[in-house]
Amino acid sequence: MRKLKLIWDFRGPNALKTAEHHTIHLKEYIAIQKLNISITGFQNLNDMHAIAFMVVDEQDMRPIRDALKPHRGQVYQD
Repeated sequence: MRKLKLIWDFRGPNALKTAEHHTIHLKEYIAIQKLNISITGFQNLNDMHAIAFMVVDEQDMRPIRDALKPHRGQVYQD
């Protein structure tokens, strides 16, 4: 079963802090919806671009995508 990485992009001087904060909300959503998702996080790509992400099973992606509206996605490779 493929896993997909849903990604939210943040840009600007506060991008890393915003991505870090967004990850908190992703974890809250997971808890409220009682989802079996264990991989979330944030990553600093450069001084002006950071991402928050969540890894989901491909079969579960659509309702999560529709509810949370990530900016993009890609196949997850661990």
